[in-house]
Amino acid sequence: MITLGIDCGTSALKAMLVGGDETILATASRSYLPDRPHPLWSEQDPQVWIEAMRAALDELRRRSPREFEAVEALGFSGQMHGAVVLGADDEPLRPAMLHNDGRAHEEARELWEKHRDLAAIVGVKPMPGFTAPKYLWLTRREPEIAGKTACVMAPKDYLRFWLTGEKRTDMSDAAGTWWLDEAKRAWSRRALDVAGASEDLTPRLSEGCEVVGGLRSALRSETGLSAEVKIVAGGGDAAVGAVAIGAIKPQDAYVSLGTATQLIVASDVFRAAPETLVHSFAHAIPERWYRMAAMLNGAGALAFAARVFGASVETLEAEAASLKEEDADVLFLPYLSGERTPHDDPYARGVFFGLSEKTTRADCARAVMEGVALTLQLARACLESAGDAISRVGLIGGGARSAFWTRLIAASLQRDVVRYRGGEAGPAFGAARLARIGASGARPDDLCHAPEIADVTAPEPGLVEALRRKGERFNRLYGALKAEFRATAQPTV
Repeated sequence: MITLGIDCGTSALKAMLVGGDETILATASRSYLPDRPHPLWSEQDPQVWIEAMRAALDELRRRSPREFEAVEALGFSGQMHGAVVLGADDEPLRPAMLHNDGRAHEEARELWEKHRDLAAIVGVKPMPGFTAPKYLWLTRREPEIAGKTACVMAPKDYLRFWLTGEKRTDMSDAAGTWWLDEAKRAWSRRALDVAGASEDLTPRLSEGCEVVGGLRSALRSETGLSAEVKIVAGGGDAAVGAVAIGAIKPQDAYVSLGTATQLIVASDVFRAAPETLVHSFAHAIPERWYRMAAMLNGAGALAFAARVFGASVETLEAEAASLKEEDADVLFLPYLSGERTPHDDPYARGVFFGLSEKTTRADCARAVMEGVALTLQLARACLESAGDAISRVGLIGGGARSAFWTRLIAASLQRDVVRYRGGEAGPAFGAARLARIGASGARPDDLCHAPEIADVTAPEPGLVEALRRKGERFNRLYGALKAEFRATAQPTV
């Protein structure tokens, strides 16, 4: 069985053809960047994703025509928490508000102060990037849009709706709305109500491996996909990345280093710990959950540095790795989009600290990579305070290509880090795997095994100690600047 996985990420859409033996047959991607029209805003015209998906599918069709025509099932992954707001005609009423959008900070604070007990039901303290605070913001700041809203869905769900005409979402993406009763895997009417919404505005819930529709007849010629292709619900990228590497059993842990960063531990029970800022969410497969420390900044920080310095990411990585540890004395707070775990601070921003006349581009590149690794020290502490013991971790996402970043992460977490063959494309592969489960009727436990291990990186004692000391300075620096971040923040519109 040949399957197709589509991952609608923050900075690119990726599509992947996977063969019957789970060999990756072909991949295609199209890049884009979020729009930031005002301070704290991060949004995207959903049509950008549609065009990116069309282009990626066309490329796969040209490069592998026979395999593409033989696709039997299609699955989705995507950036979580995005709010695509549709009107009665099923067209977007405004650009989608993305996961790293911070405009609804006051609404999130209000939900926490007035409805704190709900956090134990929906799995996490309300934060600005979640759908519920953003919809509450919409009812107050754009009431004419809210009044016309007929449905609110996640980015990957909009792509699937465009293909099938079916309004569905899966448990893992629903988990990131602040509207799902995580234990019951059902919409929470009270959570919807306090955000000014109703169940009428939500898509129908499905499990991530459930077949939810087929291809609309009008698209069969355009896409080249078979009329018999089965399309499954898919899931949020954090959960689908776990499916890709078989992280579905209790205490399976991994780091996803994409535009943003997550440290995730799987579970077979729902257990909330909102006071730690850990996210306790439904998994993309039935009867599983996971806990996650979610950071808004990751490999995207190095991409930012590449734009600023006019160099490729690969060049910056090589320069950073060439430095001796004793010469690396610049710090970088990577909070370009604010931060979620453990600070819940939409005002936080990126900061280089310790620059001097001898500072080089390599110093800054290393500081960026170390800064992202240092956020994982805090992430591990949050998860362990929530009761999760972490022995070793997998590493997936675009950042997993970097052997140097892998060394930094192993030292920062003080745990062995495992990289997998094809692990940089985890969510797209996981989406194809969910499609295989749904189309074949196989048990998730039978198919969700770990891919071939590429390498295992152990913590290096000297690097562990260096990052421990830097971590102390890193935390003090954020603490010293926290009030200044808020004081100097530009007002939102």
